[in-house]
Amino acid sequence: MSEEKDYETKGYDTSIVYDYKEMPDIHPGRCDNCGYSHFKSSVKHGVFLRECRRCGMKKSI
Repeated sequence: MSEEKDYETKGYDTSIVYDYKEMPDIHPGRCDNCGYSHFKSSVKHGVFLRECRRCGMKKSI
C-alpha cells in the first residue's frame, strides 16, 4: 500500500521537534509545513507535543 503525497510542504525537517516559543504558528491552528489542521497530541515528561497527522511536523507547546 503506497501513500501518495499530493500536498505541498514548505520543506521543514520533520525529524526535529520545534519549540513553539522560538517558532510560533504562522497561521494559528494550522501546520507550518503543509497547512493541515489535524494534529496528534501527547504529553511526555511534562512536555505537550503536537504532531501534524499529514506530514508529521512536531512542535512542543
